[in-house]
This record gives sequence, C-alpha cells and structure tokens, in this order.
Amino acid sequence: MNSNRPLTHAGLLQLKRWNTPTIYNGWEQITKRNPAKDAFNLEETRDFMPHMGPMVGYAVTVVIEPSNPKHRKENPNGWSEYRRYMAGVPGPKIVVIQDLDKPQVIGSFWGEVNSNIHRALGCVGTITDGAIRDLDEMNNAGFKALARRMCVGHAFGHPVRWNCEVEAFGRTVQPGDLIHADKHGFIVIAPEEQAALLDAAKFMDANECSTLIAAARGSTGLSATEICDNIDKAATEFGKNAKEKFKRQGEW
Repeated sequence: MNSNRPLTHAGLLQLKRWNTPTIYNGWEQITKRNPAKDAFNLEETRDFMPHMGPMVGYAVTVVIEPSNPKHRKENPNGWSEYRRYMAGVPGPKIVVIQDLDKPQVIGSFWGEVNSNIHRALGCVGTITDGAIRDLDEMNNAGFKALARRMCVGHAFGHPVRWNCEVEAFGRTVQPGDLIHADKHGFIVIAPEEQAALLDAAKFMDANECSTLIAAARGSTGLSATEICDNIDKAATEFGKNAKEKFKRQGEW
C-alpha cells in the first residue's frame, strides 16, 4: 500500500509543520474541486488536544452505534476483526468515525484503553462525530482527537462496519484518504492532489509573507492612502505570483 502513496514519510512530517488553513491555501491552487465547499468539514469540530498541533495521516474508517446492543450479538468477533484490519494498514493513520447515534451522543468509542491500543497500531489520532472520554489519559497516550463532545460512558461501543465510506462533520471520507487536521477543522486530500500539495502550501505561504503581509507590516509611519496603495501593489504581485506558479485561471 505504501507504493501507492505519492508522499514520503518525510513529506508527511513537513506537512505537519503547517496549520490546516495553510494546507488549504495550497490545496485550492492545485485542486479541480470547488474550494468553497469541497474537501473540508462543513460542520464545526472541536479539537480536544490543540497543544499537540496538527495531525497528518491516512484515513482508516469505522461506523459505530453505541445505543444499540445488537451489534455485539451479531458479530461477537467484531473487535478482533476490526483491530486486524487496523493493524494491516500502514501508518500514520487517522481513525475517522461515523456515529450513527448523532446528533444525540450515547457513548464514546474512545478512552484510555482504545487510544493506547490504536496508538500501538500506528494511529496518531481520530476524527469522530461522536464523543470521547478519558481526556487526560488520551493526552498521556499522545492520541489526538477532534470530536463533537465529551461524555462519561461507552454504552454499547462496538465496531459495526469498517474499511468503508463514512460521513463525519458533513464530509465524506474514504479509506486511504490523506487528512490534515488541527483546531480549525480538517481537510481531506484526494490521491491525485497529494503529490503537489506540500510545494503548493509552501509557495502560497511564502507568497503571502513576501507581498501582502510584508506590505501591511511595513506600513509604520505611512498615511492611510499610502498604506492602501502599497497593499494594492502587493495584491497585484501576489496574484501574479500565483498565476505564474500554478498556471490557472480564477479570482487571482
């Protein structure tokens, strides 16, 4: 599976150095999708470990329904089978969970035990549209979580199905999708967009710093008119740089 991934592990580490909005800024230059609505979460997420910074990994997916006890009876080997699926996918991995109980959250898939198990299996964190618990212990395990809320119990937490398409926070995720996530939310990168992503994000960050931000920060002692003139010139240069780099038409 690693041979089908266009980014090296070193490339993933470099992606992790940037926040998710910066990754979006590069992504919108190389995607053929709609940057106003595609790829990122449409519902609000909550990052329970913002001090860990961004997380980057490939999606492994699972569906749960903690309110329903029948799943344990229908597949008593579900946990073992699910863990073997998880172990068979190369990391780094982000566990994306669709909770069928939402918007009412009945129980958590996550806690001290499951976060440590998944960390051992190469997972760096989770995006779950359900809940988490044992927040301090999950922090201790180094397992990052974007979730809807916290809760006390696990109820009938059991993997219902896995390695399938899921929907979380208004975004569809396929197994193997590349995900970048932090306190702002998350973005899902399609395979054909991954190879050019790092270079695009770096370029757009440097483009901002050398044009618009430099013009704004260097405005001390200038009149309001002079500031606006400088920013207008910087905006033109910013757009020209992006057009020349990415050879695309658009709002720039």
